[in-house]
Amino acid sequence: MSAPRARGARRVERLCHATGVLLVLSGLAHLVVFAVDGGPWDGPVSWRKPVTFGVSFGVTLIAVAWVTSYLRVGPRLRALLLVVLAADCVVEVGGITLQAWRGVPSHLDMETPFDTAVSMTLAVGGGVLVVLLTVFAVASFRHRPSGPAGMDLAVRSGFAVLLVALASGAAMIARGVVLTRTGHQEAAYHSTTPLKPLHGVSLHAVLVLPALAWLLSRTPWSEPLRRRILYAAIGSYVTAVIGAGVWAAFAY
Repeated sequence: MSAPRARGARRVERLCHATGVLLVLSGLAHLVVFAVDGGPWDGPVSWRKPVTFGVSFGVTLIAVAWVTSYLRVGPRLRALLLVVLAADCVVEVGGITLQAWRGVPSHLDMETPFDTAVSMTLAVGGGVLVVLLTVFAVASFRHRPSGPAGMDLAVRSGFAVLLVALASGAAMIARGVVLTRTGHQEAAYHSTTPLKPLHGVSLHAVLVLPALAWLLSRTPWSEPLRRRILYAAIGSYVTAVIGAGVWAAFAY
């Protein structure tokens, strides 16, 4: 990579890191709001949503900006995808936070034209996330990721599990929209509950597994031992995802 392109890539990464940190801080700030204001933690209207979405989107954005540096993706394409990803994360968290302060549901709310616009914006934003992250996932399997020993396996495993999170998230939105459009608003709000554990568990594998590979590469342990630890971690993560999937299947 030429020096100008390298500097451009670093600027985009810094942008994503800074944006991710701000989203995480926004989530943590709303945890303080919840402690002061109270109210339910669960349900379609609660301070839980700006907290969990702010932290999750922020951490995911930071993780993807870092992990994609190991992928064989053109620097301009990667920079474009990351900028769109960062903007999409801001829109998603912003819409969810706005509706929390208005005291109305953020997703699947078609009660007023404004609420419908916010809900559909979030749904479209979710679709954009699916496309962007799928492109990165495909890139990780088309060409072997670079990095220290075990990073290729960790990155590919992380993106593979992330695809489960994307699929479960899309399923939640699709089923909720169908129920809303057919006049079952309350059922739509509760229809996402069975898939939430699966979605939450699988969402952050793209950070946890590569981070473990990076930490293991800094140890004096032999490569076979580091590989065994990484295999055990991947196996444990997959087991947790399967367990959440089985629970969702029975509870759906």
